[in-house]
This record gives sequence, structure tokens and C-alpha cells, in this order.
Amino acid sequence: MGTSATWWRRVRTASTAGAAASSSASGSSKPQVLFAWKCVVVCMVCFVFVASWTDLSKHGSESLQYAMQYMPLLAGGVRSVDSRPEFPLDCDAWRSAGTCPRNLSSWSPPSWPSPSRSTCPEYFRWIHEDLRHWKDSGISKDAVEKAKDLANFRVVILDGRVYVEELRGCFQTRVLFTIWGIVQLSRVYPNRLPNVEFMFHCEDKPVVKKADHQPGSGPPLFRYSSANDSLDIVFPDWDFWGWVEVNIKPWKKILEEIREENMKTKWEEREPYAFWRGNPDVGAVRRELMACAPTPERDWNARLYTHDWGIERGNGFQNSDLARQCTHRYKIYIEGIGWSVSNKYIMACNSPAFVITPKWFDFFTRGLTPRRDYWPIRDSDKCRSIKFGVEWGNNHTEEAKAIGERGHAYMYNGVRMEHVYDYMYHLLNEYAKLMTYKPSPPAAGREICAESLACFESGTVRRFMDESLETLPADSSPCELPPPYEDQQLQEIIAGKARSIAEVEKWEDEYSATRRSS
Repeated sequence: MGTSATWWRRVRTASTAGAAASSSASGSSKPQVLFAWKCVVVCMVCFVFVASWTDLSKHGSESLQYAMQYMPLLAGGVRSVDSRPEFPLDCDAWRSAGTCPRNLSSWSPPSWPSPSRSTCPEYFRWIHEDLRHWKDSGISKDAVEKAKDLANFRVVILDGRVYVEELRGCFQTRVLFTIWGIVQLSRVYPNRLPNVEFMFHCEDKPVVKKADHQPGSGPPLFRYSSANDSLDIVFPDWDFWGWVEVNIKPWKKILEEIREENMKTKWEEREPYAFWRGNPDVGAVRRELMACAPTPERDWNARLYTHDWGIERGNGFQNSDLARQCTHRYKIYIEGIGWSVSNKYIMACNSPAFVITPKWFDFFTRGLTPRRDYWPIRDSDKCRSIKFGVEWGNNHTEEAKAIGERGHAYMYNGVRMEHVYDYMYHLLNEYAKLMTYKPSPPAAGREICAESLACFESGTVRRFMDESLETLPADSSPCELPPPYEDQQLQEIIAGKARSIAEVEKWEDEYSATRRSS
């Protein structure tokens, strides 16, 4: 299975070797552990005694509190300053035993539920729509198994533990970092995830067509994107935790870097053109876009650059830092063979996103509204549409600037990592409510944890894992999931978006007619 299977072989090998080592050492480990416990307790008591003896009236209580915050070490965690236990990677334990630590899966908050952070962003309501197909029938074991022929891997979460069965390979490290993201979710909400089983497809295009299935009969299949005529269930994509092959950092880190770069250059001081940099060879629609590049005869107000990732890797990715690409007033988003992960980076730039009519959507894009959060570009006449959008924005600077600011706020406030995890949490919970059976660990699978994925990695893979590792459980409940849309509400939303796009296209047509007559 190539690159995507390397981590899987390591997990299997380490589990076998660790089990053997654990078995051979089991006879002598208990006395050593007991002795270590005694030593730690004695040292801590001595520490408190000495500190208190030095100045009992001033420092006694503080010394005791300081010592007590390290007591969770005896239970396998490190107490953080806000009283939550911290769970760093324990690679030594993994290498010696080959089994996932139990300290995280056995921990639960002292009181639960705690108050939620807030109501979830509006786009969370689409979770209900994505699962509507199975609302009446439920999701049976047979239905899940039917998705196996389409899936790249199976995930089972049972009693807080994550199990994975890899079915077939996938492009680059998509499988690895998708599973890494699911494991991080289990660390953010330990023992709060439902017992659930689902199949995951990690390619670019949806594969389950609505027209091929009666309500309730289609196979439930998770993936990164879907379409209006598809049943595929959208889930956050792998590069929220980093895209190694193109050196895109984890979302939490790069979102802050983009925000910092945005503050360095005012929108009015940016280049007054529409910018796009990417690979034009991954779809006809992108090759069509390249025809909008400026020539001596005509300027469509677009600044387009071909991006060769092979050359970039050789140059150390000097020209592909996404945080430094917010230099133009407008940023173009265009799909390729399928949906593209680039939308979130473009939207975060604080410049209006010029979105060329998309065919697919991911988990957050259905909450975006044209003319409010982005500027729509018609696919059938890209160059003229881009030219008009730039000229309109440069002549309506306050309105254009506000579109960019709203798009940035949507990403920074609504799609920050806390909400990414909450979306995953609520999707899995709503999906689990529809399941008609209790899952069991896959016979051909393995239990997966942060240690089994990260401890044998190195280089950029390990760096991105370290940067996206969740060491602290959430300090509050997930955001509150909004109710499903009423049918009329949904129709009004769809119709409202269509009206906004139609109005922009009307302006374009009037602009073109005026230009032709002059």
C-alpha cells in the first residue's frame, strides 16, 4: 500500500514485540513499581516537610499545593495549572509494552456535564441533513459492511478506545493524519465519545450517489467532501493536523500565523488584483483559469502562478508559505479534480475570496453566504467575472473589505480547532444514535493511540504530530448542537444564496453590456 501503509506495519510490529516484552517482564515488574511508588511518596512528603519547616506560616500551604499538583503522576498523568491532568506522549511505555496507555481512557472529569462553551456555529446544523437519509431506517451492521468495498479504512470507537482496520491504501499520508485527528478527538473528550463504527473513504470525489439508493438503503460512508447529489457524510480533512508532503502546518498553528501576517499589511495597501497559486494540471477547470492570466493585449485583473510541488520540495518550500500569501486584495478559490483543501487558507486571508462556482462542499462551507462571506465567480465565464469582481471591489472598497473581514472571522471564530473537534464529536454522536447495534473491535484491526502513531515517526511527520498533539482534555462540554433545519428554513437558505449569486451575475452582465457599447 506504499507510504500510507508504513505506519500500519509499524503498529502491528510494535504491538507484537511489545506484547512479548511485556509477558517476559511481568514477573518482575510489580515489585519494581511498588518500590517506585514508595520512593515517590516519601520524597514528596519530605519536600512538603522541609518547605513547611523553613517558613510554615508563609509557605506551608503553597508547598503542599505545589506538591499535590504532581500527585496525578502516580495515576499516569501530569497535573496542569488549571487542575486538568496533562497526558503527554509516553513513548517509553509504548516501546516496552506495545500497548496503548490506559491513563487517558480511564480518566473522567470530576463533575460532568460542565457548562458548554456556547451554541455551535450555524453550519453544525448540516450534520442533521447529512444523516437524514438514515433517520427512519437507522444504520445497521449490514449497511456499514456494504460501505466496506468503497472505504479505505474502518474505525471503531468502543469504551473510549479507538480501533482501526486499514482496507486499502490512500494518497500520501491522508489515512495517517485522519486517524491521528480522530485519536486527538479521543484525547480532547476522553470517555465521552460514543460507541461507534464507520467506514472512511479518503479520495477527492464523492462515491455514493443519492439516485442509486432509496431512503435508508445507501451505505453510510465518511469522507472529506460531498455534493448535493451524493450521500457521502462529510468529516474534517487530514490537513487540519498537517499536510506533510507539501509542508502545510497544522491548522491551529497556521491560522495564527495567517492572522499575524494579516495585521502587517492593511487591505487597502495590498495588490489590487485577484491572486491564485496552484497546480493547473489537476483538472480542466484550472487550466481554463490560466487563460485569465494577463497578456500584452488584455488584463483580466488576475495574477496567476503555476505551483510545481516537486520544485518546491527541492527549494525547501520557500514559495509555499501560506501565511505569506495574503498580499493581494482578492484571493481565488477553484476546485481541481475534486474538492480542494485550500478554501480555508484563502478565506482566512482577510481578503475577499473569489469562489469559482463549486461542485462539492466540505463540512464548513455550507454555512458561507455569497456576497456576505465571499464573492461568487461564475464558472462559465471566469475571466470576465474575475475582472468585474476586482473592479467592483476597487470601486466599493468598504464593502469589499467587509466581505474579506467576515470571511476571515468565519474561519478564525467558527472553524478554529475547538469547533473542528466539536463538529467531529457531534457528528459521531448523532451517527451513533442511528446505529441499531453495538460495535466490536475489528478482527483484522488494531487499537490505535497517539503513541502507536507518533513514537516511531520522525522528521516532518513527527513535528506536525507534536504540534497538533492534544495533551489536555477539554475544560468544558462541547458547544450545544443547534436543532435541524425545518424544510422551509432550508429552502429559504438555498433560495437566498441563489438570489445573491444571481444579483452579482446581473451586475456583471450590465457591466459587460456597458463596456461593449462604449
